[in-house]
Amino acid sequence: MGREKVFDIEFLATLPALVDGELRLKLRKKIPADHRKGFSPCYSFEMVNVSSTEVMGGINFRIGVTHERYFRGNIGFNVHEKFRSHQYASRSCRLLLPIAAHHELNPIWLTCDVGNYASHRSIELAGAEYVETVTMPGDYPYAEHYPAESRTKRRYMIRLDCAF
Repeated sequence: MGREKVFDIEFLATLPALVDGELRLKLRKKIPADHRKGFSPCYSFEMVNVSSTEVMGGINFRIGVTHERYFRGNIGFNVHEKFRSHQYASRSCRLLLPIAAHHELNPIWLTCDVGNYASHRSIELAGAEYVETVTMPGDYPYAEHYPAESRTKRRYMIRLDCAF
């Protein structure tokens, strides 16, 4: 399996308001593509409480159509333990849809480890539909970036034409 071409994008200079009730996505940084690792450009956000400004977690939005959509997905998130059970991950995913539309990224792919039931639920609550479970082949050129227990993924997709 050969390496895939990573494409570069022009990041949005101004982002839309990314707020849902007490949840706000605050841009942490814009990360350029890493062609050596096959990583697409990425917007990285903190999930912030509007009132307290406390950071509740993070979400990355990879604008790419490389191998990432297959094993990493376009979106990766984490919610700090004390803030779980408020659907911040699924709500954050939905807040990213206008950015996906701007970049003409359709569908959006999300993946998670097979045993991560909380992520399964968050992804489904975001409106994604389960597509398949895949395992990285032994000759996968980016396998070194994944721990052995994270090499089988459940794949989901959100189609923008169905999401709004």
